[in-house]
Amino acid sequence: MSKKIWKYEPTDRWIRATKNGETIVDSKRAMLMMEHPGEQDYYFPIQDVRSDLLILSDPVEKSGYRGQKRFWHLQLGDILLENAAWVYDEKEDRPDFTGMIAFSWQALDHWYEEDEENFHHPRNPYHRIDAIKSSRHVEVYVDSVKVADTVEPYLLFETGITTRYYIPEADVATRFLTPSDTETMCPYKGFANYYNLLAEGETIEDAVWVYPDPIPEAPKIKGLLAFWPEKNKRIKIVVDGEFV
Repeated sequence: MSKKIWKYEPTDRWIRATKNGETIVDSKRAMLMMEHPGEQDYYFPIQDVRSDLLILSDPVEKSGYRGQKRFWHLQLGDILLENAAWVYDEKEDRPDFTGMIAFSWQALDHWYEEDEENFHHPRNPYHRIDAIKSSRHVEVYVDSVKVADTVEPYLLFETGITTRYYIPEADVATRFLTPSDTETMCPYKGFANYYNLLAEGETIEDAVWVYPDPIPEAPKIKGLLAFWPEKNKRIKIVVDGEFV
């Protein structure tokens, strides 16, 4: 296991979280823990959470680099949410979490930063997205079938993630697309809907996505379609005549 580089810093954001209509967390003194780009957690002073609803759990999770993690159940009436919160024992070479507690994002119903709801996980202040209008010639193929062709793409550059090419629906052969029931959430862009891609008599599930109503920070990609070549190697994206 490689050595971890911890980022643990205060945030000026007012953080609240609820479960079944009960406010479980209400803090203006939160700390943001960033362990790597895909894992962020808020830690709160124990005084800022409903500690009266917490019950100490038996299991202790041990990790060589994280140290000992002790869990707490969350009891709401007849509902018991097992291991919904945790604390870490003191350990050298890692941030000091003394007096701080974290909650599983999925265990609670709603999370708010100030008065806006946030989804999926805390936003990393060092993570950036830029959607930039371009005149590059972008084509998308499935084997020999061209399914998109545009000179008006938006290129989305996101920290640590492959460049994505967002294409106007008018430049996509939508006859090859069928709606999927899949929906995902990105805290930096919003809720995405998916399409299955039909070509050469086969279906590639969830190979295309669209943000029909992105969050205010990402308005430029509204309604544009992005193809997912990692989903299936038959999907090829060509930009200015070169495969990407």
